[in-house]
Amino acid sequence: MNARRPAEVEWQVIDDLRPLAAATKRPAFVADPSDVATFATDGVVRIPGAFTDWVEPLRAGLDRNLADPEAYAFPGESTAVEDRGRFFNSYCNWQLIPEYLSFVLASEAAAMAAAFMASSTAQLFHEHAFSKEPSTAKATPWHHDLPYYCVDGQQTVSIYIPLDDTPEETAVRFLKGSHRSGQLHNPRLFVDGSHYDTADAEFVPVPDIDPHTDGIFSSELSAGDALLFDFRTLHGTTDAPVVNRRRAFSTRWLGDDVTYLDRPGDTSPPLHNLGLASGDRMREDWFPVLWDER
Repeated sequence: MNARRPAEVEWQVIDDLRPLAAATKRPAFVADPSDVATFATDGVVRIPGAFTDWVEPLRAGLDRNLADPEAYAFPGESTAVEDRGRFFNSYCNWQLIPEYLSFVLASEAAAMAAAFMASSTAQLFHEHAFSKEPSTAKATPWHHDLPYYCVDGQQTVSIYIPLDDTPEETAVRFLKGSHRSGQLHNPRLFVDGSHYDTADAEFVPVPDIDPHTDGIFSSELSAGDALLFDFRTLHGTTDAPVVNRRRAFSTRWLGDDVTYLDRPGDTSPPLHNLGLASGDRMREDWFPVLWDER
């Protein structure tokens, strides 16, 4: 977390994003119906080469983030002092990093998100960038994202873009169909896999998941591919050592039925003072609607 500014205003750089959203135009995206069906059934789908042209700009943006982490919002290290390597992440910087801003305003991501959510709108929640350095042998614990967030709903999608070619053994794995279980699991800290201290009675511990069991989606990835997954889909990685750098950039999207939820305990991002009550639509001046077919 950046100590220079209060957390609740760190990410709020432009006070009203609606004029910027209205002044820019994003290209349409025609989804393959079989991919949409796979996403609905499995909660995850890969689209090869979807963002190849954006790899270099997004790498440049991540380089800015890595060069001066404390200048940007919510920098985090998911490796302990005694661990080898480095697992860095940071989020809510899309208004601060020009290459991220260009991506959300000018890429097909918003249209893609709407198509796979089966939603007339795609509202940007935030972005999340990652870098696992060579020799890192740190598993990302199995988790799903919705319990971390101050939102609730069925129409959600993360668009994860690998910025480096990634072998299957160190790529993210997903438990197919887990988004349809109806169960929410305790959020976990990446550094040690421990659960958040939360008072939410509906959360249960994440079950033990064999990374080689039937029903796991895993694949080698090429830089510029897109992995789309539901906020409720369980995912994680093994502790196989990273041989070559593994960078990635994700955007998180909200559909028509998603609303604010005042969760007890900590959330990530730690967004506070939004001026909303549970059940309200996320405010569009701070979380812009970037695709709208209403």
